[in-house]
Amino acid sequence: MTSPKFQNLDFDFIDLKPETDQFKRDVIAGLSKTDKSIPPKYFYDEKGSDLFDQICQLEEYYVTRSEIEILQAHAKTIAAAIGDDCLIYEFGSGSGEKTRILLDAIRNPAGYLPIEISRESLLKSSERLAYRYPHIPIVAICADFTKFMGDLTRNRDKKRALFFPGSTLGNFDPSTALQVLKNASALLGEGGYAVVGIDLLKDPRILERAYNDSIGVTAAFNLNLLHRINRDLNASFRVERFRHRAFFNERHCRIEMHLESSRDQWVDIDNETFSFARNETIHTENSYKYTSEAFRSLSCAAGMTTIDEWRDRGGNFSVFLLRTY
Repeated sequence: MTSPKFQNLDFDFIDLKPETDQFKRDVIAGLSKTDKSIPPKYFYDEKGSDLFDQICQLEEYYVTRSEIEILQAHAKTIAAAIGDDCLIYEFGSGSGEKTRILLDAIRNPAGYLPIEISRESLLKSSERLAYRYPHIPIVAICADFTKFMGDLTRNRDKKRALFFPGSTLGNFDPSTALQVLKNASALLGEGGYAVVGIDLLKDPRILERAYNDSIGVTAAFNLNLLHRINRDLNASFRVERFRHRAFFNERHCRIEMHLESSRDQWVDIDNETFSFARNETIHTENSYKYTSEAFRSLSCAAGMTTIDEWRDRGGNFSVFLLRTY
């Protein structure tokens, strides 16, 4: 369905966003575990998406700067490999800043299909892109890209490429990350391309600074999840009784984000009551860090071969160009 505000542009919007009932089921299931957790995809309501955009501008958060540096240096090479008249999918499109670098370099894309779970963020970024690229057909799909397997285009014979930036793949444990890449490989078909951003394993002090910024934006982003649960699920979280924690788990090569209870307390959601002991946490996000070799092995197991890899000047981040086989 196309929004009236886009009626003069080549723009379609397809809403497959999970309903509130699914959100409630996932939250109740996660808080019922011995080790409480909530899936990180629920960070991204309108406020959460805005806070994440602020995180990307922080001095401590090198990820966005590093990836933009790589894309600006190598977008023409990526575009030459992908070729003309190609459908460009994007998983977790966010603000679209990095997307513009790629679309500026590709000649005559057959279409751009961002897949993003935050409806508000998706519509904002797609509106900006629709006006900037009126010649590119855009099909914005509000969906959980980890479950999206449909083919909603009318151009099934077109070459396909996937843009998967931001090290978003690192939010998944290795077995889930493998399945996400397998799904992507199936969507692209044989001979498709994927451009994937991966945060590299490095000094834990650099990693921990990136997730514990000095002005507390990441803490606000993490705590906003509780505000969203209160609003959307009529819950009784006293948000001021929780604090942000982020640390590097060396055994699993990942940053973990948690919300830690500052006291013994109880929280109601619908007809359920959940108890929290002092210092008990809700595990809200993982961000796995890879070596180049580990990611090459993972993508190979998903049916993709590495064509090239580029790093930023600081050696913190890699962008991989993959091809399905």
